[in-house]
Amino acid sequence: MFFIYNEKNQNDLKSKDKCEVCSEKIETPFNPMKEWGIEGSICGKCYSKKINEFYPGEHTRVNKHLD
Repeated sequence: MFFIYNEKNQNDLKSKDKCEVCSEKIETPFNPMKEWGIEGSICGKCYSKKINEFYPGEHTRVNKHLD
């Protein structure tokens, strides 16, 4: 049995460790929407903030008190 080390996949995993917006550790990665112009994964807090920024109006946000 042979295992092939794929450097690209390893780098993809590392990029998910930190949020592209706030650089904090990501517990659950979120994919940003294309119109946000963000490359890589973002944390739930930043995702929620971006949703509110780009789509103003009434939104139900959970854990807003943690902002």
